[in-house]
Amino acid sequence: METGDNEMRGILYGIGVGPGDPRLMTLAAVKAIENSDVVILPTEPKEECYAYRIVRSVIPDIDKKEILCRHFPMIRDKEQLKGAHDQIYEELREMLEQGKEIAFLTIGDPSVYSTYNYMHERAVRDGYQAKMISGVPSFCAVAAALGISLGDGKDEIHIIPASYELEESLQLKGTKIYMKSGKKLIELKERLLASPESYHEIYAVSDCGLSEQKIMRGMEELEAESGYLTIVIVK
Repeated sequence: METGDNEMRGILYGIGVGPGDPRLMTLAAVKAIENSDVVILPTEPKEECYAYRIVRSVIPDIDKKEILCRHFPMIRDKEQLKGAHDQIYEELREMLEQGKEIAFLTIGDPSVYSTYNYMHERAVRDGYQAKMISGVPSFCAVAAALGISLGDGKDEIHIIPASYELEESLQLKGTKIYMKSGKKLIELKERLLASPESYHEIYAVSDCGLSEQKIMRGMEELEAESGYLTIVIVK
């Protein structure tokens, strides 16, 4: 595509708003949201979107913008998933053709298990401008809340989506970080209890940075009923 055409088209921003504490939003994120024409939320309704609630406390005028809530299904059927993502992207593509700046909000960082990446890949493929604005990753905020180091010296650090298979990950050396482990916390706890040789220390934080944040240290404090936004650190 010619440069002139690109200049007439909009920009898609994947904006990380951090783990929950509004004070952890970056200046770059705030500026991009304030300058945007449209805000995309990967949840509906907007009141249930963590990212929206974080941003609203920093940018009260966000509700004056055009806000689109779109449901990103959590399914494993690749064809159904692709169809849902294609449908959402088509809306974004039309807005990019109109020259709009789009702010796609995501908690944490847009490069870490974010639904934004599905849109980013399609936009880049089609020659549109798509940029990521980093946010504080939730596992870094969790480590700070706990006051611990995730890795020292030659320690390995493994980021693991807890919604998938757990057994093999317990054999990994170093620090294991289980993301969004709430739904599988019962299974994770059972597997840890069954293999005490696989860890020395266990930590967990649920709803990091939010008013309902809860810190857990040790197996005895690891609550199987913790919420979806729970991160478990196994060292």
